[in-house]
Amino acid sequence: MNDASPDTPPVRRTRKAKTVDTSVAPEPGRTNDPEATMANILEVATTEFSEKGLAGARIDEIAALTRTSKRMIYYYFGSKEGLYIAVLEEAYRRIRHIETDLHLEDLDPEAALRRLVAFTCDYQRANPEFIRLVMNENMHRGEFLARSESIQKLNVPAIHGLRSVYERGVAAGVFRPDIDPVDLHMSISALSVFNVANRHTFALIFKHDFDDPASIAVRRDSIVEMIVRFVRTSR
Repeated sequence: MNDASPDTPPVRRTRKAKTVDTSVAPEPGRTNDPEATMANILEVATTEFSEKGLAGARIDEIAALTRTSKRMIYYYFGSKEGLYIAVLEEAYRRIRHIETDLHLEDLDPEAALRRLVAFTCDYQRANPEFIRLVMNENMHRGEFLARSESIQKLNVPAIHGLRSVYERGVAAGVFRPDIDPVDLHMSISALSVFNVANRHTFALIFKHDFDDPASIAVRRDSIVEMIVRFVRTSR
């Protein structure tokens, strides 16, 4: 199912494994391909941590579902907490990497904002594990995210990109000049995240089908329009 709007690039899942010491000897019957091994571990661990949280996930279970062993997981990531932080880093790296392919600078300000908001809605829906990871980390009050310099650096370009779009719109006279880009980013995220974070309770209470393609498209377009109307200058 692809319910993305025509001017929204398809949401793609990408991974970038960390560079590791390739001299480590593989275990009997296993291939010595550290990058593929780490990518496999991160993929499985993402599911485990997003569904069970840091406390509930078990390294033994993660190892059993991968093409490696518990010993090698500790070799690559040091500890369960180290693996959890690596999962968070990969989750943020993935969305920020895809955002660079939106080419917002090639569009006029309003079209760029529409594309960014539509992409955010589509990405959050296509990657519910990302939402669950963020929710879990908020339960830890950002303790582990704070330990990662790379996550904090990854999120700087996201704000810079949105700020650039917004400032171009202000300069062109189409956007209001009194909005904080960080606050705008929060509003976009809040509207997009709700569709995933509250989908089960909302669906049960209001008998709303969150999997209906037409409903998905209408909701995304509604969010795009709300943000644009909020930012657009009064005329």
